[in-house]
Amino acid sequence: MDFDLSEEQALLKQSVDRLVADHYGFERRKSYAASPEGWSREMWRRYAELGLLGLPFAERDGGFGGGPVETMIVMEAMGRALALEPYLASVVLAGGVLRLAGSDAQRSAIVPPLVAGETILAFAHAERQARYDLADVATRARRDGTDFVLEGEKSLVLHGDSADRLVVSARLAGERRDPAGIALFLVDAKAKGVSRRPYPTQDGLRAAEISLASVAVGADSMLGEPGAALPLIERVVDEAIAALAAEAVGAMTALTDMTVEYLKTRRQFGVAIGSFQALQHRAADMLIALEQARSMTLFATMMATEPDAAERRRAISAAKVQLGRSARFVAQQATQLHGGIGMTMEYQAGHYMKRLTMIDLTFGDADHHLRTLARAGGLFA
Repeated sequence: MDFDLSEEQALLKQSVDRLVADHYGFERRKSYAASPEGWSREMWRRYAELGLLGLPFAERDGGFGGGPVETMIVMEAMGRALALEPYLASVVLAGGVLRLAGSDAQRSAIVPPLVAGETILAFAHAERQARYDLADVATRARRDGTDFVLEGEKSLVLHGDSADRLVVSARLAGERRDPAGIALFLVDAKAKGVSRRPYPTQDGLRAAEISLASVAVGADSMLGEPGAALPLIERVVDEAIAALAAEAVGAMTALTDMTVEYLKTRRQFGVAIGSFQALQHRAADMLIALEQARSMTLFATMMATEPDAAERRRAISAAKVQLGRSARFVAQQATQLHGGIGMTMEYQAGHYMKRLTMIDLTFGDADHHLRTLARAGGLFA
């Protein structure tokens, strides 16, 4: 199997790598995080100019017709840079729903301003009681003539505080954990009845708790088939997990390189500590864990658009298990090899550890996906 990038993909990688290298140093990241939105509008504009915001969308909708490999390239670069912008939330998650389920009218109205960097989307699906169960939706959508009224609470909506539009899941019928009966709606974030409580997450990103109190939406705001949204949500989340895996590989790569460089320069007993064989072995183990994660990320990327949902879920869960284990190992080893400096807010290593920890917990940690994989009969059932 050929894992080499095409000429166009290689050019994309060079462009994205140069962009983050030129505009995303650690000090600049701190200044971006200190802005009111917690990320850089200027960087978002640069992403738009480079075409990154339109990569996954079809050319007929104003995008560039890319796929999971192009998303992997972008997310790996963002992982190395510890980027703060809402690429995952707006382009991969909410944008993924729009790309797969939006009508021609919905896509033509929203995709061009999204691609131009003028509109931010967020995916409001998770709820406090749901944990990792994607079918656990208590938010209700009741019919009001030809329209709908939404009632409920959404939790940990990534970049929900700065979104212009929300993609909201709500239950049309059934009990709270029923797979059937879930629908998706496009909601104006400033609509009457929508309230948002923003906050920073542990890794420096932004999220919001969103309340929906008698929010009226038109029938034309529904995305996809009424009551049959769960398979679509699962596919979009699987694609997002593959993207997160690429981001984790980028973060682990930067953290491993940073640790090896520190071992070469930190001196103790008159010599560089990297000359001690025990520390060399630990650095080698970090590299092995990183390459295991990279291999599973490639696998997850190739399987992200697999039409067989069961096969796709096994591959994504297997990748998430390896990513969680590798990320924890690499982050812990890097922190220990750096010593006390690895825990300080003024040094980048600890920020990588926080982001890797949050990636492990997003959409199910390694233990959750190991149980999912076991129930499915293993990777090759």
